Amino acid sequence: MGYLSESALEELNFKSLGQGVKISDKASIYNAELMEIGDFSRVDDFCVLSGKIVLGRYCHVAPMCLIAGGQAGVELRDFCGLAYGVKVLAQSDDYSGETMVSPLVPAKYKRELFASVLLERQVIVGTNSVILPGVTVAEGGAIGAMTLVAKSTEPWGIYVGTPARRLKARKKNLNELENRFLQEQDA
Repeated sequence: MGYLSESALEELNFKSLGQGVKISDKASIYNAELMEIGDFSRVDDFCVLSGKIVLGRYCHVAPMCLIAGGQAGVELRDFCGLAYGVKVLAQSDDYSGETMVSPLVPAKYKRELFASVLLERQVIVGTNSVILPGVTVAEGGAIGAMTLVAKSTEPWGIYVGTPARRLKARKKNLNELENRFLQEQDA
């Protein structure tokens, strides 16, 4: 996988860009001036990032993900990961039939939902899952593959299915591992 050079990253004019950031040269970045990318975060091949986005430290966005921050924004706090093909959306059309849908139609004929999305620290989202506007995935949440998250979650839960339902609690051992990891980085 090829990554953009430091100078190529700087040319994109991110709102802020941490140290050690890696972004694939095959990723598509739109509205970089609205994006904040934290230290040591990585965006892989064939990802599309657009609109207002904040990635914390040590966040990983695997190949073929979409983060559509729009105006409302998407935030991934420290140590979040999106597996292959995850979609995170901060905006959506009204599918009820009461209004038209399409980016080609003027706003006066549509009703769009714009609502921020937050993934708190230590969240992992499994392959091909979708997170809809207005959702908060609480700290330590694990979202299983192909899960549709339409409502906010409780902390430290494992969620699966369409729509997402809590399967069981997630262990918190990784908190100690995170502390040790960060101490080693500071040493």
